[in-house]
Amino acid sequence: MKLLMKVGVLPTYKFVDVLGFEKDYLKSFSHEVCAVLLLFPHTEQHDAFRKNQHDEHKGKEPDASIYFIKQTIENSCGIVGLIHAAASNKDKLKFDADSALKKFLDKSADASPDDRAKILEKNEALCAAHNAIAAEGHCRPNEDGVHFHLVVLTAVGGNLYELDGLTSKPIDHGATSKGTLLEDAGKICKQFTERECGDVRFSSVALVKAA
Repeated sequence: MKLLMKVGVLPTYKFVDVLGFEKDYLKSFSHEVCAVLLLFPHTEQHDAFRKNQHDEHKGKEPDASIYFIKQTIENSCGIVGLIHAAASNKDKLKFDADSALKKFLDKSADASPDDRAKILEKNEALCAAHNAIAAEGHCRPNEDGVHFHLVVLTAVGGNLYELDGLTSKPIDHGATSKGTLLEDAGKICKQFTERECGDVRFSSVALVKAA
């Protein structure tokens, strides 16, 4: 929540913890969800999966209305994830008149994913927010050398998309709806945990409407 306010988002939406991906828990989640952010260990298994996934999605073009930005700044998955979540739900969020995030989204609206990354590199206010996230160490390597990474799952045009600045494009996971977004996103998050064979170093938050 502090990060949202730091970049000029008014407190009509907030981040809350998602404590698990089991179906019963997700069904009992009482908040209105518009995006899910997943932090996970970036391992060799993940890279191998991404390569296969890239080959499978060749030729499949995502919805042209999706806001997608490439990650070029080191350890910047946190601010890139925030940008993806906010841009995909810009119609729901409210911003301060002098909001750094809204100014960035407006300026980069018609740019390519690569050019958006270049604009971000020169944005002092958002880079300061990135530095605050990086200082917390969430996307730095752990003691065993494993880095952590963050992706966003959100709905665009009735489909669930995974937004990861390290991939070449948004990943389409099929149809979803306002009422099933969390459950559908939870299924994808669960696939991440299952691929890592017992690793429990996962955490997730949802962008939800504040009460």
